[in-house]
This record gives sequence, structure tokens and C-alpha cells, in this order.
Amino acid sequence: MNLKPINILYEDNHLIIVNKHTSQIVQGDKTADEPLSEIIKKYIKKKYNKPGDVFLGVVHRIDRPVSGVVIFARTSKALSRLNEMLKNREIKKIYWAVVKDRPAEITGHLTHYLFRDQEKNKSFIVSEKRKDAKKAELIYRLLKSSDKYHLLEVELLTGRHHQIRAQLAHIGCPIKGDLKYGFPRSNPDASIHLHARRVDFIHPVNGERMKIEADPPKDPLWDYFLREQCV
Repeated sequence: MNLKPINILYEDNHLIIVNKHTSQIVQGDKTADEPLSEIIKKYIKKKYNKPGDVFLGVVHRIDRPVSGVVIFARTSKALSRLNEMLKNREIKKIYWAVVKDRPAEITGHLTHYLFRDQEKNKSFIVSEKRKDAKKAELIYRLLKSSDKYHLLEVELLTGRHHQIRAQLAHIGCPIKGDLKYGFPRSNPDASIHLHARRVDFIHPVNGERMKIEADPPKDPLWDYFLREQCV
């Protein structure tokens, strides 16, 4: 079995946290592509020589063209507690986004209402009066600028479909490569320059404070911002 697709950041009896590559899907969808969850199950089964089915709970997801930190639960106890922590906003999720246009303000707290169009697989910003609208909140700050692009750090306060992509595009800052939300060109590998950089939370079983960070993919633009040490 080829284990190369998995970039493990942390592993114990209750959790496994990985740095997802762009193009990978976290869970199965209508495509025939093998999801990251199944790849990790195979990894666990082989590494620990486990008979029968392997339990693996998906705690949260990130989009296919997005890279970065994804948490999986290896026990039902951990999954239940992590789900409750997500509900109570006790898992801090930090993203990096590269945008072409500098935001008007270098820091901001964005609050919008989103409607998810299932057929188009896209979220739209709508009036809060719309019955099926969901509140979306994030905080961003400008970390660094290059000649052509700007690196934003984003803290998610809610977890809505395509939230960062839709909200940044709404303020005139579509993410590099994100054709769906208004960037003029796609990236050659169909990725977008959005990366789940870090998660901070309390371990659901042993109570240890966890801070797990993932480097973005190898890419000249990501490499430039990493070299600038702008964390």
C-alpha cells in the first residue's frame, strides 16, 4: 500500500491529524475518488494490524482545492467530544488566504448571511431576512504583501459552506485561483490559495492543549510568504 498521500501531523490512540493535499477529498462524494478518510483507515489497519473494520470519525472537512489541517477521531469518545467542542466554538481554526487585491482595512470582522445553492455547489451572500440564510462570521488580518499578492490570516468563527471564499470575494478579495468566486484565472493544478494553517484546542481525552500547524504546499508564492516568517 502506498502511504505517500498521508502527511501526518499528530497521532495518538484517540486522534489523527493530517495535512491534506489539494485535490484530495475528505469524505466520499459523487466522484469515484478515494477519500482521505478511507486512505487513513487503510493506514491504521496496516500499521496496527487491526482486524475487521477500522473506526475513523470525520470531525470537520475542508474543500477539495484547499490544503491544510484536518482532524479525525480514532475513537467514538473522541469524536463525540470533538463534535461538542466544534458546536461550542472551542476549536480555533486559522487559515491562510492569498488574494490579489488588498482589503480596504488591514483587519476586519466580517458578518454575512449565506445561502448554499446545492446544484451550483456555491454559497451566496443574501439578506439575513431570507429564511434559509445562515450567519457566517470570520476575523481576518493582513500578514504580508508581495509585489502582486497579499497574505491574509483568517480565523473562522462559524463553519459554513465555502464561507471564507464567499466572504473574501464579497469584500473584493477573491482567493488566488478561485474561479468560482471571481478570481480571473485558475491555478494550473486546480487548487486555490487557501490553506488550513492551524488548529488550537484541548485534547478531548487527556486535556492537553493542542496547537497543530501545517505548512502550505510547495509553491513559489506560498514559499515566499513562508520565507518572510509572517506568523
